[in-house]
Amino acid sequence: MAAIVSEQVRHATATLASREVPPDPPVCAVNPNPDMEMTYTGNTGNDMGISTMGFRSAKYNPSEWHETNYAKYYQSFVDRDNAERVIHESKRTEKETKETTNKTQAEATKKLAESAKNVEFWKFELNREIGDVIDETDLLLAQKKRLENALRATEVPLHIATDNLNCRQRRQGLDLVQDDVEISLLKEVEIINNVQDLLKNTINQCEKQIRLNRDAKQNLEMDWSDKKEALEIETKSGALRNHHTNKQFHDGAAKFEEIQSTPESWAQFTHDNIARAEHERMASIQLRTLVDNVLEDTSRDMREQADQVECNFNKRLTEMEDAKVKLEENLNKVVKQITSQEKNIAELQQSIRDKEDPLKVAQTRLYNRTYRPGVELCRDPAQYHLVGEVNEIQQSVDALKQKLNNAENSLKDLQDNRMALEKEISCKKNSIFIDREKCLTVRNRFPSRTKLQGYQ
Repeated sequence: MAAIVSEQVRHATATLASREVPPDPPVCAVNPNPDMEMTYTGNTGNDMGISTMGFRSAKYNPSEWHETNYAKYYQSFVDRDNAERVIHESKRTEKETKETTNKTQAEATKKLAESAKNVEFWKFELNREIGDVIDETDLLLAQKKRLENALRATEVPLHIATDNLNCRQRRQGLDLVQDDVEISLLKEVEIINNVQDLLKNTINQCEKQIRLNRDAKQNLEMDWSDKKEALEIETKSGALRNHHTNKQFHDGAAKFEEIQSTPESWAQFTHDNIARAEHERMASIQLRTLVDNVLEDTSRDMREQADQVECNFNKRLTEMEDAKVKLEENLNKVVKQITSQEKNIAELQQSIRDKEDPLKVAQTRLYNRTYRPGVELCRDPAQYHLVGEVNEIQQSVDALKQKLNNAENSLKDLQDNRMALEKEISCKKNSIFIDREKCLTVRNRFPSRTKLQGYQ
């Protein structure tokens, strides 16, 4: 028992935390024979004769009583000292945890502010890129509208060129020739068809690029919407304080979700969206430049070919006017020659008729001289002269008839030539009318270069 109490005293003294002095151990009477149990040797009976045998075994001696009380005192002291130590450590732990919590909360607030700042930065970049993509898409839509206007404008030149070719099919005779005008008109039709194909392909490219721009804008807007919602949440979370009432316990909130992104993947996602949008925007800018070049080249080619056609028309009209003038001059000469030839024929006919009387006279003379009697029927010089006169007149008539026949044939040729010239002049007039009145008049409605570029 004394060993136990001694051990408690040593342990308590080593762990004492308060300023209270531990109780002193009790001072007991010294047993002269510590190895012998103290016994009472007096009378243990009483007057009644009741036996006291057996009471001694249940009693303690005074030293044990003092030691037990001291153990109780000292245990009380140890418990109080331990309680004070626990209170002291609790306050210190409370202070440390409060400081740690406040520090951690401040760092969390700072991190939330940094996160909100990052979100706001990317939100601003997204908003800027969305505005750029919208502006670029509007510009590309305007270019597409120009292409559509230019495509519609090509219908008029194509109709004009086709109408010119159809009208020139009504040329007559030799004028129905594949001249430079027709070749240039066929080339013009080919150029217009190629231009229409090119414009249609370019319109398809614009429509495809517009869809890509809108897809990129949609991705940016979705990302911007997520950033806006995240910014509101981060701002709300960063502004939340301990004294606010809109807070509560959420069990299981302190965990990492499998679908959560990392800061690198989070930033890379938005960066990729912006990069794709920037790529589409650059492609759209290049396409707009291509559209400008296409419209400039096509309008120039069509306008130059139209000028070439009109130049060939004017050159051809000049040639036909010259040909018509020369034909008319020849026709006038032929008509005059016909008049002369008709007069010549009339004169020849009159000359032939004028030979009839001399021939009749000569033949009558000869006939009358055949009735001379006897020897009077002589071949005298008069007879020879009359015979020669008849032959001479007959030869003159034959020569005149030959000339008359030649003159009549010449007159027929002149009349045929006149008819051919008149027909050819009619063809020239018809061709000139077609080229000047039917073709060039229509070509005055050829669109301007500004309209061919889609500005109207």
